Amino acid sequence: MMSSTWRKVLRVLTGITVPLVAAGVITAGSPGFGQYRVKNGDTLSHIAAQYGTDVRTLVELNSLPGNGNAIYAGEVLKLPGKASKASPAKASPAKRSQLGRVTYVVRRGDTIGKIAKRYKCSQANLLAANGLKRSDHIYAGKALQVPVKIRPKPVARKPAKKATKNNSFAGRIYADHIVSAANRNRATLKNRKLPTRAQMRAMIAATATKYGVDPELALAISWQESGWKQRVVSPANAVGAMQVIPSTGKFSAGIVGRKLDLLKPQDNVTAGVVLLSRLTTAAKRLDLAIAGYYQGLGGVRRNGMYPDTKLYVKNVLRIKAQLEKGWSPL
Repeated sequence: MMSSTWRKVLRVLTGITVPLVAAGVITAGSPGFGQYRVKNGDTLSHIAAQYGTDVRTLVELNSLPGNGNAIYAGEVLKLPGKASKASPAKASPAKRSQLGRVTYVVRRGDTIGKIAKRYKCSQANLLAANGLKRSDHIYAGKALQVPVKIRPKPVARKPAKKATKNNSFAGRIYADHIVSAANRNRATLKNRKLPTRAQMRAMIAATATKYGVDPELALAISWQESGWKQRVVSPANAVGAMQVIPSTGKFSAGIVGRKLDLLKPQDNVTAGVVLLSRLTTAAKRLDLAIAGYYQGLGGVRRNGMYPDTKLYVKNVLRIKAQLEKGWSPL
């Protein structure tokens, strides 16, 4: 007795169009290819015509057994070029099982029924995958293509990076290699003899005057950043009195025309002051220049000031006003 599944099997004979099992288009699995899941109601030649190809190409592209003389319901066919029409899948791609093929070499005593049961596929699909009829015999040593269900592997999600000791700053978490570099710089500065805060204040003011920056602005930035202390290193690897990160140090070095060692007090102050000089010129507004020192001027222009940036600007302006009135925090 012929099963209902067998009646749904579609056969394609060379030059003859016979009702085939067609499929809904799913997302391309690799660049340049679409995929088509076979189900009732179409023909291989119809699929070829629909997607601008031919039967021979589909047979070769999918290595169809029996020279492509049979396909079966649920089989996924590759299509040359991106598929142009799509039928929305009823099941989530993460949960939907797909059909693939495994090669099985027939052993003595095997039958179609036994092989189908072993691989949990229907006899009809097993016969169709190999271009066989129910009356055909199989023999030991014959290689069969067995359609099997393949459940797509769930996409592994990387766990969100958790804050660990000393790798977060201002609500942000920094990569391990950045934190490691910061730790090395902090250890280096810990063992160095460095200027006092009063000496750092004088150095910042003199350097600001040299590069045409308002000394009180540079001093206010540095007080907010480090309290005029060269030994400070943040988890983001912002170094020294002006809290300069390595990329900014390279930028400032390109302007002054020499290498700047951010661990050295004068080089650190020079890097920060030169950046501040460029920011005040580019921003043309004091609050934007200060925000740019903290958030990056490009980021401020794209996204506006973040809440912590606004607070930073407010604090720097307050410190600057106090310094102008003669306030000395030391």
